This record gives sequence, structure tokens and C-alpha cells, in this order.
Amino acid sequence: MADVARLAGVSAQTVSRVSTGHPGVIESTRAQVLAAMKELGYRPNSAARALKRGEFRTIGVILFTLATTGNSRTVEAIADHAAREGYAITIIPVAAPTQDGVLGAFTRLGELAVDGAIVIMEVHLLDTTRITLPPGVQVVVVDSDAGDTYTVVDTDQADGARAAVRHLLSLGHHTVHHVTGPASSFASERRAAAWRSVLTDAGRPVPPALTGDWSADSGYAAGLQLAADPSCTAVFASNDQMALGLLRAFHERGLAVPGRISVVGFDDIPESRNFLPPLTTVHQDFAEMGRRCVQMVLRQIRNEGTTPGTTLVPTRLVERSSTAPPPPPS
Repeated sequence: MADVARLAGVSAQTVSRVSTGHPGVIESTRAQVLAAMKELGYRPNSAARALKRGEFRTIGVILFTLATTGNSRTVEAIADHAAREGYAITIIPVAAPTQDGVLGAFTRLGELAVDGAIVIMEVHLLDTTRITLPPGVQVVVVDSDAGDTYTVVDTDQADGARAAVRHLLSLGHHTVHHVTGPASSFASERRAAAWRSVLTDAGRPVPPALTGDWSADSGYAAGLQLAADPSCTAVFASNDQMALGLLRAFHERGLAVPGRISVVGFDDIPESRNFLPPLTTVHQDFAEMGRRCVQMVLRQIRNEGTTPGTTLVPTRLVERSSTAPPPPPS
């Protein structure tokens, strides 16, 4: 810093103000200092600055897996919006969805020095019905039922599922079959509950749900079972990957989609528009999820005040070519 000050002909304090983005430096002097920094290859010591301020400009992200579409897309969006705010992210995977696993992740985050944390809690913990986080931590929880205790951000899973089922009923289908995600998943649980409630409220029969694991293979296995049921004319899959497996199973069994069976997915992954046929699905706004997560954790970091509660990010139905009225009775 002293070398930069000598080359630029300014004080070390002025160099410090320029390096921290302080507004009280005239533009000509700022340009002079920046030119000296560039010539000397000077970079501020961010670690030293962080220790001095007690601010690390890093957000920790705790999660159980990056393998699912929802988690990977959410983390991508969090990283993007954090970068726009001048923050980096540190990812801490949790080996098992347990209370001890989550607390261990917070311990590691403390060692890595972060300003706040976002916890992607997409599944129920194995050893407790309620998550307990360390006190005094600036934290936002994603995809959980802990809104009475913590700041929670989630996709409006129920509204998206209701839109999918109502769409199929509006086309004239007598009922709608459902392929769920894993039983441990909050999202799958909410989508299944909404599917069931729409059918019940409409006075329609509720077929037994088939359980998948989010993979196309599990959707394919469910599709082979549904293809053997002549009464099945419409299926709501809890994600697009399982819907893809359904499409393959129906194709192999000679059942035209949507001529014989209509299919709706959930997520609106980029590939869904290129399925055969292009998939009608529920769009999740992952970019908005990431923005709200970052916005809310930064409000806590900046002491701007937040209260416990759940913020729901809206969904919307995207109609494509995989749904149509049911075939006429034979």
C-alpha cells in the first residue's frame, strides 16, 4: 500500500479508501490510485480486511445433495445473486440428513468464516421431526416447514400441483393418477397433498399414488404399471425427470401421448420443451428463489430485521403438447 501511495503521490489512507470503495475520493485521484495499483500488481488483502471489519462477504450454503434439479438450480441462483451483491458462497454438504449432521455443518461454516448461511432443507431429518439451528446465526432455510421458527423461502409447491391437476380435469379427464417423489421430501409431500385435495374437492376418485425417487428410471417403472391400467388417461408426475420416464414407458407400450394418456410434470427443466412430445409442466422460478434467499440473509447480516415466516415464490403452468382431452369411450 505504501508503494502504491508513493507512485500515485497520495497518502496511504487515500489508497485504503480507494481499495475499499469509499465514496469520499475525487474521481481523478481514484483513477490515479487505480492506475498505480495496476502498474504494481497490487491487490488488497481481503482476509486482513475481513478480520479488521468482522465481515467476510461470504455466505455459507448447507445442503444434503446437489444431485436433484431443485437443489442444483437453487444453488446456481444463490451463487449468481450473491455475486451481484459482492459476496461469494461456500458450500458445505451434509453426509446424512440428521440433526447432528446439520449442526456439524454449522461448526465447519464457523471455521471457514462466513457472514450468514442458507440451509437447503429439502428432506425431513431422520432423527427428529423439527430442525434446531444454532442460536444467533444469520440464516435462511429453503424448502422446509420451519417457518414458525426461522425465515423460510420455498416454491409454492401446492399451488403448482393444484394448477397441474385442475388443468387435466378441465380437459375432461375423470381423474388424475400421480407419481410422487420420495416420501422424505417436503416438496413431494406438498405436491401429493395438493393433488389429493383437488380430486377430493372435485368429487373425483383418488387413485393410489405410485412412489418414485425423482429419476427417469423410477418414472419409467411407474409408467409400465400405469400403462397396464386401461382407466388411466392422465398422470401428474412430481418432477420432469419422472415424466420423461413415463413418456418412454407409454411409447414402448404403444400408448400415444397425449392421444391416449396426458402427462404433466413439475420443474420446467430446460430440456422439457424438447421431450417427445414437449412436456406440459409447472415452472419453478429458481432465479427468484435464489434472489430472495440472498436478499433475506443479507437483511439479517446488515441488521435490517427479519421475522420468522415462510415466503412462497409463485409457480405457473406451462402448457405444451403432452396434454389433451381424453379419448372418447370405446
